[in-house]
Amino acid sequence: MSPTSQHSLSVLRDGSQMGWHMIPLLLLVIYAYAREADQGNWSRVLAALAFWAMDWLNEIMNGLVFHFTQFAPIWGIGHPSSYLIFMGLNLEIAFNFALMGLVATMLLPKDPGMKILGVNNRLLFAVVNAALCVMVELALHHWGMLVWEWPWWGAAFPLPILLFGYLPFFLVGYWVYDMPCRKRQVKVVAALYSLVFCLAAGGIGLGWI
Repeated sequence: MSPTSQHSLSVLRDGSQMGWHMIPLLLLVIYAYAREADQGNWSRVLAALAFWAMDWLNEIMNGLVFHFTQFAPIWGIGHPSSYLIFMGLNLEIAFNFALMGLVATMLLPKDPGMKILGVNNRLLFAVVNAALCVMVELALHHWGMLVWEWPWWGAAFPLPILLFGYLPFFLVGYWVYDMPCRKRQVKVVAALYSLVFCLAAGGIGLGWI
């Protein structure tokens, strides 16, 4: 087991790692969603929730990689860190992705069929935003805030981070955002969170994540 993983395991879901800064961060997330809901931007709210659900699924998978290898998650958190929900997820990261889904849809052109340089704007924005996220991850890794222990995931191989770490988040978020039927949006989001809840409850209950 890697040293970073040993430390993360020792503080996993340890309440003593909580800090007062979590309260204003939580309020900021609530405010952002409440503001969009108040303005009737329900497609944005549901798309952001779908985006966030994809991150939770990724983090559960990451925790399972650690459990079954007993070496390291694909990505870990450099310490010191705040409250760890899963091996690669602390509260600040969770709040960050909750907001990122909202921002991601604010950048989109109104017309989902419009092309930019011959490419559908949804696909182009998904790829560009995912690439920007990878660049941020590279910086966080350089500063020791993110830890990569596996040779096939890191600065030398950024493509897996883009394809599996971020691109699905944006594609699913934009897919939900453009759905013409509100009922279908709600069903997709509900299905995603049902899967998150079942995997998280089962994984924690079995001591796997």
